[in-house]
Amino acid sequence: MSKDIRIKKGLNINLVGAAEKETTKAVDSNVYAIDMADFHGVTPKMILKQGAEVKAGEPVFFSKDIEEMMFVSPVSGELIEINRGARRRILSLKILADKQQETLAHKPLDLEKATKADVKAYLLKGGCWPFIKQRPYDVVAHPDATPKAIFVSGYVTAPLAADLNYTLSGKEAELQAAITALSKMTPGKVHVSVGKDATSPLAGLKNMELHKVSGPHPAGLVGTQINRIDPVNKGEVVWTISPQDLVVLGEYVLTGKYNPERTVALVGSSVKKPQYYTAKIGAEISTFLYASGVEGDNFRVINGDVLTGLQSAPDGHLGHYNTTVSVIPEGDDYEFFGWNKPVFDKVSVSRALTFSWLQPNKKYDLDTNTNGEHRAFVLTGQYEKVFPLDIYPMQLLKACMVKDLDEMEHLGLYEVAPEDFSLTEFICVSKQPHQKIIREGLDLLKQEIG
Repeated sequence: MSKDIRIKKGLNINLVGAAEKETTKAVDSNVYAIDMADFHGVTPKMILKQGAEVKAGEPVFFSKDIEEMMFVSPVSGELIEINRGARRRILSLKILADKQQETLAHKPLDLEKATKADVKAYLLKGGCWPFIKQRPYDVVAHPDATPKAIFVSGYVTAPLAADLNYTLSGKEAELQAAITALSKMTPGKVHVSVGKDATSPLAGLKNMELHKVSGPHPAGLVGTQINRIDPVNKGEVVWTISPQDLVVLGEYVLTGKYNPERTVALVGSSVKKPQYYTAKIGAEISTFLYASGVEGDNFRVINGDVLTGLQSAPDGHLGHYNTTVSVIPEGDDYEFFGWNKPVFDKVSVSRALTFSWLQPNKKYDLDTNTNGEHRAFVLTGQYEKVFPLDIYPMQLLKACMVKDLDEMEHLGLYEVAPEDFSLTEFICVSKQPHQKIIREGLDLLKQEIG
């Protein structure tokens, strides 16, 4: 039996360049990268030295604070580069892949007999633990914590995001193994959300509670679903994991082998043939970017969706958690008196000289132009129109900016992640970096309160 969740507040951003349901295997990358920015708050301690040979699934480094938490190589090859920044902080690693891949094999996990401790130890040593994130703080989950619930969002509303009903097709066995393993990690429930009108491979799984979600973005964000199902209060912990990461985790449980392959949606109006590619985590984006063709030479590659992704070079590498690569025109041109004339080709929640509200299903070809620069952070009432959480967004943002810990706690910072403010950032007339403000607030709260 499922429980319906209907979200009314929000805004769908319909963009040109959705991926056709056609999947091609990307050309094997020569070099794979592990970017430490993907693991926010983790201080790496190297196990291997530069020049060492490594197998796929073999630990390369561990967390300084949690020594049993291993981070493994996506491929077999040679560790050719350890990129360091200020104070010798490790920023990224690069691995030159072998032509013949060799994978480190573990004994498959017996899910019927496995205890919570067995599952935890198995995921930690195999490098699958970093797929599990926690709230509060939106960081890699602490293995000693006991989550009151675990959440998986199989409903996608982000602009041009990969269609999970398509990418998860045929992966029911891996998904079930992962859900069964995770169900042993919590005394509560594993909550799985799917679209109300869609048939999802996640819908028929056991050992979980199913929710059918409908509504505009950000209805598909796991934070929105947590807020409606089982909100996070002070002293509580919940875990989250994305569906494609469930597949990697489930395959590891069933076979004992770490296979970080995923189906990536290459999307955006600058892509001539948007479609899906299978590639491994850390692969060079250029291995599938130019296979589809790119319009012009003035474009931006975004590692992720257009609201939450990070800018990347065309020869950058696929992020650890990303299943979408977006390519849209670079917005480095400006309209003369653009603020003082009717606008027909942009998305806006305001009805002042804008008309997107008249055509809610129209698809837009947007660029990266912010249409303005930083200005006074003023109260407009617009954020509340697209922010469905039971939280005051403006007040929480200002509390984070002035570093008021008490107000940050009282206003619900424990419950949110930066991505929950991606839509308010998109419509912000003050052009403030909402996600950065929330990230800094979470870091401060974790540092001061823990």
